[in-house]
Amino acid sequence: MRKVTAVLQKAQKAIHDFDLLKILQSEINHELSTKTFQQSSESRSFGDFVVDWDSPQSQDVVLRRRCESGEEVAVSALLSVVNSNENTKFPREAFVKVGVKKPGMRSMLQFDCVATAQVGDGCDFEIRNLNYIPSSDLDSSACKGPLTSFFRSSDQGLQDELHKYLEARGINKSFAESLLHHLHRKEQGLYIEWLHKLQAIVTPSESRDERPMQEI
Repeated sequence: MRKVTAVLQKAQKAIHDFDLLKILQSEINHELSTKTFQQSSESRSFGDFVVDWDSPQSQDVVLRRRCESGEEVAVSALLSVVNSNENTKFPREAFVKVGVKKPGMRSMLQFDCVATAQVGDGCDFEIRNLNYIPSSDLDSSACKGPLTSFFRSSDQGLQDELHKYLEARGINKSFAESLLHHLHRKEQGLYIEWLHKLQAIVTPSESRDERPMQEI
């Protein structure tokens, strides 16, 4: 136990030597002062969609809506890797899955999309694939074989019609922007929380009680 204590003491000294705590505090102050994606959150709307899943501890979000026709639409989204293109409004794109189920049917159409945002060009969805999922696969915890895919990315006419299909169900440019803003705001909140946890771990015990609480 004495060896462990000695090691911890040396580690704490090393932390002070490299000013890790100062670096963490500086990063926390920077994130709290900028809050790029925290501003104007009240103005962001998902239209007729309601939030079905948005845990503070997870990076994804799930939205649902029931159309007047009785159709059920579900949207799940998660940020992708950092976009290398600097000419973007948001640093990351989002992987988005859109499921559409007709009333009285168990089968479902699943759209695999990417939500993108170009500076000066607004936000939009790029449809990467379209699958038909029969009811037998929906009833199982795992798909019983390959899905039926009939999407051809080279067919511009088909892409246009599919975009119109999604837009009629509330999946449009405004929805894409709200979704990207929400996911980036969520990610920034998680990053600030992680910084606070790391700061608490590396802060020496004798000064931990004296450190004022930071507001996330």
